[in-house]
Amino acid sequence: MSQKRNPRMTIQRRMILDELRASRSHPTADEIYDRVRRRLPRISLGTVYRNLEALASQGAIQRLDLAGVQRRFDHMPAPHHHIRCARCGRLEDIVIGTSTPIGELVRDARGFKILDVSLEFLGICPECQGSSD
Repeated sequence: MSQKRNPRMTIQRRMILDELRASRSHPTADEIYDRVRRRLPRISLGTVYRNLEALASQGAIQRLDLAGVQRRFDHMPAPHHHIRCARCGRLEDIVIGTSTPIGELVRDARGFKILDVSLEFLGICPECQGSSD
């Protein structure tokens, strides 16, 4: 019995996607590389970067270009928002309870047509709040 395979889903790309989905964080390409390399020791960092970019371009994952931080990747491609710790950089998904799309709440878009919204909240995570740094 033969399985039908997606021609674009190479073994390397599948492992990269699996590692991203298994992550409870929003890892960088370097972090994903370190994890995938345990299973595929000969994979290069460039291969990981190229495959992450391809997956993001295909809409399978989300590329997070957040101000002032290294690019991260999210296994959830659907639009959603994030909260980042200002001390340790921890990044998590956040749910905004509103029935109105965020883009429609903008009163003055300065003549721009809004195509997408990327909202990031900045705070201090519970672990950093508890530390005495």
